[in-house]
Amino acid sequence: MKRIMVVDALNMYFRAYIIDPSLSTNGQPIGGLKGFMKILNKLVREVSPDTVVVCWDGIGGSKKRKLVNKNYKEGRKPIRLNRSIRNLTESEEVANKIWQQTRLFEYINEMPIIQLVADGIEADDIIAYVSGHPLLRDWQKVIVSSDKDFFQLLTEKTVLYRPSQGEVLNKNKIVEKYGIHPTNFALARAVSGDKSDNLSGIQGVGLSTLSKRFPFLSEEKTCEINHLVEFCKNQESNLKVYARIVEGEDIIRENYKLMQLYSPSISAQVKNKINYTLKEFTPELNKTEIRKMFIQDGIGELNVGELFRSFRRICHDHKGQK
Repeated sequence: MKRIMVVDALNMYFRAYIIDPSLSTNGQPIGGLKGFMKILNKLVREVSPDTVVVCWDGIGGSKKRKLVNKNYKEGRKPIRLNRSIRNLTESEEVANKIWQQTRLFEYINEMPIIQLVADGIEADDIIAYVSGHPLLRDWQKVIVSSDKDFFQLLTEKTVLYRPSQGEVLNKNKIVEKYGIHPTNFALARAVSGDKSDNLSGIQGVGLSTLSKRFPFLSEEKTCEINHLVEFCKNQESNLKVYARIVEGEDIIRENYKLMQLYSPSISAQVKNKINYTLKEFTPELNKTEIRKMFIQDGIGELNVGELFRSFRRICHDHKGQK
């Protein structure tokens, strides 16, 4: 079975940016860029994919979600370096962070990697669309991210690799760990809320409570919001969880619109571009340009030999299929 690795790029970049203390030869922070490369090297070695897709959030995030809730993802603290010693002002740090990310786009363009981004669209939706793409029906999909939103996408052929947590989750592990099937995970999260996205849920109703009080959420059959609310209305118990869900139906419905990835929020035009890219992409590796960029950016020792070997294999295998 062929395998595609789909990377939540911003999630991985921020992880590297915060943790990696690397400086360039001129003393500028370079950890986001260099750390991303090191993580990518490890991922390609461990996953051994036939195709790599890197997905970024587009400018402005999801316009459709912000039309539903203007406070969506508001109030997030700016990502800053995890350092006790700082050699940049806050504004310089922001400029450096943006430069590293922009430069990373340029590096990836020289690699046999499909890079996807579209203004007004979140990486989550692109990842969901790629994972469910008909061209990849018979492929194993490995999504790389620490984000719980991707639990809902797990199937017989789709797994989630969470490097920060050191775990690989499949459909069965989600049911075993949370008592909730991926098919119903978006609903469960709509009820419990997501503080990281500034989405309040139903007070006192977390995932463990949902699993305990609504055991049918562990089944593969999709539970609709109507069914959940109706079930609560029919309970004679005095437990507050049932009344709170009935009272908070509108909150659950709005949250579900914002959190579900079963039907990705992507325009037909962007879907057509992704379709074309997945079908026509020819992987190429420009080692000379990448090494030149390393020198320009003052990146010191970075062992990319193994990464290049993996990339050569991807290019070679693709040519053999032509």
